[in-house]
Amino acid sequence: MSLKKAVGIIVLVLLVDQISKIYIKTHFQLQEQVVVFEWFKILFVENEGMAWGAKIPGNYGKIILTLFRIGILPLIGYWLYDSVKKHSSRILIVGIALIFAGAFGNIIDSIFYGIIFDSSAGQLATFMPEDGGYSSIFYGRVVDMLYFPIWEGYLPEWLPIWGGDYFTFFNAVFNIADMAISTGVGLLLVFNKRAFSKDLE
Repeated sequence: MSLKKAVGIIVLVLLVDQISKIYIKTHFQLQEQVVVFEWFKILFVENEGMAWGAKIPGNYGKIILTLFRIGILPLIGYWLYDSVKKHSSRILIVGIALIFAGAFGNIIDSIFYGIIFDSSAGQLATFMPEDGGYSSIFYGRVVDMLYFPIWEGYLPEWLPIWGGDYFTFFNAVFNIADMAISTGVGLLLVFNKRAFSKDLE
């Protein structure tokens, strides 16, 4: 697979990711949702940039996470370039390209969204507001909107620990960039032998 095609995958994912985030940010208030199906909702949430809304504690936790991501991105990029140069398997190259695109997409949010948007709490955010954004550079929050509560209800009383509790499966809210990363990692794990095969494609 050529580097040009790999870059094409990255550009496509980034475009879909950023267009969807900008649309949500400018058309939804924080926590607003639209029910598409009972098991699929568009729900606007923001997080500090880690999976499941987790964050590094402390005043500098957010910038440490952002700088770490910026530092790791060139390594993924080199891995992609080197894999193409060595004519590695198509699965490996596609997987790396998806991981790179997803990481890049969320980095854009973390670096720039705090300065190019104002707050979404109780209002629609404005793109490039005259009074400035809701935060400073490197302190933007990642926009998530895809929510698949496949099943919601009370667990049976006989279950240990969680019996009788209200439970939602699947309760994560994510975005296109997250999907790209998960798909890329999934490809490398599920098709591990083919992805890392020494046979040229």
